[in-house]
Amino acid sequence: MVRYLARARVENCLMRKTTGDGGLVYSTDSGRMCSACRKPLAACECAALAKPVRKGDGVVRVSRETVGRAGKTVTVIRGLDLDEAAMASLGKRLKAACGTGGTVKDAVVELQGDHCDAVMRQLEKEGLSLVKRTGG
Repeated sequence: MVRYLARARVENCLMRKTTGDGGLVYSTDSGRMCSACRKPLAACECAALAKPVRKGDGVVRVSRETVGRAGKTVTVIRGLDLDEAAMASLGKRLKAACGTGGTVKDAVVELQGDHCDAVMRQLEKEGLSLVKRTGG
């Protein structure tokens, strides 16, 4: 009987799924915490170790694409020299300004639908001076 209980405990421990060391996610003192360095997001050291920003020619290009998307129109913004956090923030503001969904991946912002003119106006309001429309 003792062997059976010991074996059952070992099997139970092995069957449990662990997701890491279960660190602090939120603190009422300092707000959101970084899961990697365990510091408040405002003092996070991981941001300094982020991937380097791709350098382009300084021209932001806005285009409309339908190829490879089952005929759906997508507005694509390329050439933004921003880090990942700033790119995600800009993508969120553009989605809100256009009232549509979209994504940010591989230094490209994709918005659902044809919103080239609205995106160009919004980028100029954001302070980006070299914004060009490419394609048709």
